[in-house]
Amino acid sequence: MAQFGFENDLQSILKLDVPITNVPVVRWQRKSSSPDAPTSDGLSPRKSVTVFQDSSMKQTCNTDDATILRIGGKPVNAPEGYQNNLKVLYSQSVTPASVKKTRYISSTPDRILHAPELRNDFYLNLLDWSSRNTLAVALHNSVYLWNATQGDIILLMKLEREEDYVSSLSWTKEGSYLAIGTSDCNVQLWDVENQKRLRSMAGHTARVGSLSWNEHVLSSGSRSGNIHHHDVRVADHHICTLTSHSQEVCGLQWSPDGRYLASGGNDNLVYVWPRVQQGSVSNARQPVCSWSEHQGAVKALAWCPWQPNILASGGGTSDRHIRTWNVNSSSCLTSFDTQSQISSLVFAPNYKELVSAHGYAHNNVVIWKYPSLTKVAELNGHEDRVLSLTLSPDKSTIATMAGDETIRLWKSFELDPTKKREAWLYQLAV
Repeated sequence: MAQFGFENDLQSILKLDVPITNVPVVRWQRKSSSPDAPTSDGLSPRKSVTVFQDSSMKQTCNTDDATILRIGGKPVNAPEGYQNNLKVLYSQSVTPASVKKTRYISSTPDRILHAPELRNDFYLNLLDWSSRNTLAVALHNSVYLWNATQGDIILLMKLEREEDYVSSLSWTKEGSYLAIGTSDCNVQLWDVENQKRLRSMAGHTARVGSLSWNEHVLSSGSRSGNIHHHDVRVADHHICTLTSHSQEVCGLQWSPDGRYLASGGNDNLVYVWPRVQQGSVSNARQPVCSWSEHQGAVKALAWCPWQPNILASGGGTSDRHIRTWNVNSSSCLTSFDTQSQISSLVFAPNYKELVSAHGYAHNNVVIWKYPSLTKVAELNGHEDRVLSLTLSPDKSTIATMAGDETIRLWKSFELDPTKKREAWLYQLAV
């Protein structure tokens, strides 16, 4: 009978009709009995977090406290004297080498501008980019201005006679005035902001294919081989004439420090001239350097902005060489055969590189490391010879003009963050 009673007690226990007492509470019961148990949507109704969507909008959930998660506001300071030992392992400062990015140069232009009636003439200089981010373009007998910041295009001027054409352009350093050389032997000076011609300076006997500014002095090169210095501040503008070139002066460039003027001609010669000193005009008529190593026309000239005594020059189809010169020693530093006609050169200071524009046979643009002249990149896409190139004021973009009647903008140089902010602030001020 005792055994039968024990079995009945065991069966009643196994039925689980009543709660089992004196046993530990299972985990799921402990969790459900917690005052912070999640609701059916998985969110705790008692916690609170303030979410800042932007400076003008704030959304707050219903909460009791927000001490666990905090977005925005100042963190709670650690007790005085506390030091986190893990900081040594996981909070080391990043070294410059570890953040160095692999440079990417796009092989396609950032933008293409159409330039109908562009004069396909190797010896002319029909493109220039101002310090105020305006691109000046000469199309036949007209000059157009493209605001690279806003994208606006305006017609600045048009020559009266249809048979005349614009042969050269050059901005002042400040970007307020534009000099325009014409096929009828004149040099015009325009106030761009007011779209007004200030004066027209005569004196040349042939078209004016090259221009370059040095403060208030404007230098102009002609097909006659002569170079004129003009003081644009006075009515009697002509200062002196340089007469060493025997053929058209197609390249003209003042050095960044204003000490020297470089000229290149269809006579394959390169000259370097001193600036005009007050009361000593006769000394300015004699070149300080002259080089005859090129075997073709020298239109491409560029001064190095970080080494003002260094000049780069490029030869035409029968030469094809880039040569660099030290003006102080009058010596040739490098000579490199590009295998293609060179129409334009410019130094890109962001990476200390040299950029060249080419006609026959490659019709492209090449970026070279300076001074080694090792090739960094090729920019292809023009369907005819590249006639000119110029650099944007922030030094990040090059504009190229070609015989295919297009202007292409290549964003090939990463902008330094400090310079980018300066450029942004300048644009706001303007």
